[in-house]
Amino acid sequence: MRTVLLLSFLVFTPALFGQTPPPAAPPRPTPAPAQPRRAQPATGRTGMTIAVTDPRGTGLPGVQVEAMGSSDRSGATDANGQISFTGMMAGTYRLRFTGDSVVTFEREIAIRAGQTADVDITLNPLPVKREPPPPPPAAPAAPPPPPVGPAGKPQILSIVSLVEHELIGNNQPRLETLIACSGNTRTTLVQLNQNQPDRLHEAAEVTYYVVAGEGAVRVNDRETALTASSFVSLPRGTLHSLVRRGRRPFILLATLSGTPCEEAR
Repeated sequence: MRTVLLLSFLVFTPALFGQTPPPAAPPRPTPAPAQPRRAQPATGRTGMTIAVTDPRGTGLPGVQVEAMGSSDRSGATDANGQISFTGMMAGTYRLRFTGDSVVTFEREIAIRAGQTADVDITLNPLPVKREPPPPPPAAPAAPPPPPVGPAGKPQILSIVSLVEHELIGNNQPRLETLIACSGNTRTTLVQLNQNQPDRLHEAAEVTYYVVAGEGAVRVNDRETALTASSFVSLPRGTLHSLVRRGRRPFILLATLSGTPCEEAR
């Protein structure tokens, strides 16, 4: 009996004191697993070092370099042909190389975060522009053709008969008889009774054929004796003179070639 009463007292004791038992605490929620933090790309060391050389391996200074991509960069190579770009974002870049003495060149380069890419570029020199050769000098203008006199008629005659018909008189120092004249050739019969002064034909060649008599031709202060059937040819511009010797007239057939005839015969 005591035992029962003691249990009842223990069970109902809170009620006797006007207290209610506290409610049971709700279960705590299970915490979600922590998400891993994304590693931030390291940009301080990301970039590229570029070396620009010619085909012989010599560094090319002053070459303009442009890097186009997530982080645009530009600049010119130094005295050793090198340039560096730092603080760039990872990705693919298109590099463009230009200069006054090199052929423009482009290339794509991919760089990774936290790395410095080494880029070696070989550029070809611009072809040398050769100046076109100067035009050949203009050919000198051809001199105008010499004037030509009128054409004459055919002449067939006996010189001996002409001399007998046109014989010089004793009191005449010189007698000339025109035989033929055509174009630029003139032929005359010359009869001399005395020495002749110096003669000069600047634009015509002259020939002499001795028909009769005796004489001489003086050229460059030198006399050469002439007799019947002697022949003399003198180029233009030759100073000369005719000398008569003996008692008979000195008779020659003279032909000038190079000056136009004034009147055809």
